[in-house]
Amino acid sequence: MKHFNTYRALRNGFAGAVLAGLALAGPTAAAQDLSGGGETRTITKVGTTAAGFLKIGIGSRAISLGGAFVAESSDLSALYWNPAGLARLNSGAVSLTHTEYLADIDYNYAAVGIPLGAAGTVAASIILLDSGDMEVRTVARPEGTGEFFKAQDFALQLSYARALTTNFSIGTTVKYISESIWHSKASGFAFDVGVLFTTPYPRLRLGANMANFGGKMQMNGRDILFSQDPTPGQSGDVEIVNAEYLLDRYDLPLLFRVGLAWDAVTTNDHTLLALLDATHPNDNSEFVNVGFEYGFRDLLNLRIGYKNVFEDDGEQGLTFGGGINIRIDRSVRAGFDYAYADFGLLEQTHWYTFNLSF
Repeated sequence: MKHFNTYRALRNGFAGAVLAGLALAGPTAAAQDLSGGGETRTITKVGTTAAGFLKIGIGSRAISLGGAFVAESSDLSALYWNPAGLARLNSGAVSLTHTEYLADIDYNYAAVGIPLGAAGTVAASIILLDSGDMEVRTVARPEGTGEFFKAQDFALQLSYARALTTNFSIGTTVKYISESIWHSKASGFAFDVGVLFTTPYPRLRLGANMANFGGKMQMNGRDILFSQDPTPGQSGDVEIVNAEYLLDRYDLPLLFRVGLAWDAVTTNDHTLLALLDATHPNDNSEFVNVGFEYGFRDLLNLRIGYKNVFEDDGEQGLTFGGGINIRIDRSVRAGFDYAYADFGLLEQTHWYTFNLSF
């Protein structure tokens, strides 16, 4: 009876987390009568949030699985997908990810995690996006002024996760977010929270994650300052007034994800994992991710997935990749993962991840 009551409490808690996340995420689109004749169209909020780099994703394994990783998060990319997954780490780990993102943008991730036994698991990471140098051009000098600027975004994350029972874990991430372009900058704080639950069917797991819950961000810096004559054509009054452009404040890209992970095949030599996620963003339409992973003797993995199914006007789609694991000695293992992600008209990206466990 005690185990039944525990299971019921965890089940109710998981359902409560799902409902609370949906309520916090709020509506992403509204149906409006645009024609005056009763016709309705759905208008999304694409492009209305700050810190868009927080939606790109992390880790070659997760990317090659179509971003369907909420219920599987079992490596250091869990800091992004579902911090509750950190409770599944069995040893210390380091992870490095790199991709040359769209438009030759460098996107990098580094993380370290340490299990503390019954006290839980702690981890830290940094996400860094760098546009590289770009030439400053003006109307008067369209060929360039000789100056250069760049856009840089980063997020510093601290995470903690703990297994409350053998089947239920919870985790949270606190992050500092910064965006800068030339001499202007915006910053803010946010947090993520996630849960991971192994159902009474041991091969089936449920995961839920709410990401980027925090305040609004607003650009500030000397780029928004200017001097203006308030009354041109008149003399005898103030000729120059120092002023600044009034910039708006923007919400963070709040995401709520729920997912399923099913170990369809588990033998000594072969494994097959099936994954399904649904995502509810505050700045776009809802979408679904799906992925499959085949493993051979914990040495070789092949993966395929599909991203953003049902998203309105989305360009992302097919993903695939693989990975190899190498045992260096009894307690040290190294892994290399690769992912390919199709972006339709924007071509594709290639992801590379190095993992070390010790």
